[in-house]
Amino acid sequence: MRLLLVDGHYYLYRSFFAIRGLTNSRGEPTNAIFGFTKALRRMLADVRPDRAAVIWDSGVPARRSTLQPAYKQQRPSMPEDLRAQEQGMRDLVPLLGIASLSLPDTEADDLIASYAAQSAGEVVIATNDKDILQLVDNRVCIYSTNKADIGSGETFALLGINEVRGKWGVEPAQIADVLALTGDASDNIPGVDGVGQKTAAALVRQFGSVEALLERIGEIASERTRERIVAQRQRVIDNRQMVALDLDLPLPLPPGELVIAPRYPELIEVIRRCEFRTLLAEIEKEAGLTPPPGGGRSVQAELF
Repeated sequence: MRLLLVDGHYYLYRSFFAIRGLTNSRGEPTNAIFGFTKALRRMLADVRPDRAAVIWDSGVPARRSTLQPAYKQQRPSMPEDLRAQEQGMRDLVPLLGIASLSLPDTEADDLIASYAAQSAGEVVIATNDKDILQLVDNRVCIYSTNKADIGSGETFALLGINEVRGKWGVEPAQIADVLALTGDASDNIPGVDGVGQKTAAALVRQFGSVEALLERIGEIASERTRERIVAQRQRVIDNRQMVALDLDLPLPLPPGELVIAPRYPELIEVIRRCEFRTLLAEIEKEAGLTPPPGGGRSVQAELF
């Protein structure tokens, strides 16, 4: 079984900022819904999974907010035009045949990690979250359409152990140790002053883990780096706990029940309301239906 797990809010934001100013004839913003829907359909075609789920953030777990109260607080509020589309996209995902899942006070990467850990067979994760890279192994890979990851003539890549090792200079399981030293500015997690990814990776390769590094801290060759890590030892310890992913959360649905089953009549109704002309025609063809006269078209929808 191949299971596809999608980081919902990452793709929602990515779609919103990639396509700007798209609305239907009633003036309702539809850019994020359009981009996300297209992205999901592309993933299904590229990955050809047997099961799939979109996982959404639903708060921050107490263990992280207690360790670092400023965690993620630097992030701006969701734009109003995007907020107006968020619930619509959550409702649309099941119509595409994909489970739409979250847990209270749980971040998407933790629920994704728990699904990956508790699933049998191959797992493909669609995300840009650095923390998730620590899950990559012989069974788990990352779906990417980033140009830097794609080979000549390809449209997507599945990043495995070799690709992560090549980009980070450490084994996937050691990514969390690197992040414990560098922190993660996108999540407002401060790292050790003056320690970047290259230095952190070299230290992790030398010692194997931050736990071993802290036990043998006197062996760090650079006096400046050694002094900084000694002074900020507790920060490293806290960071390592912050970036550790939960692997044993209760799953909203068993992996075997994440069957892909589009609900075409309802899906077509929503796509018609959004006025995505070309996408509507594609879906109606898949459903074995003949588009109605005009296909629900509008001037704006002519673009798509």
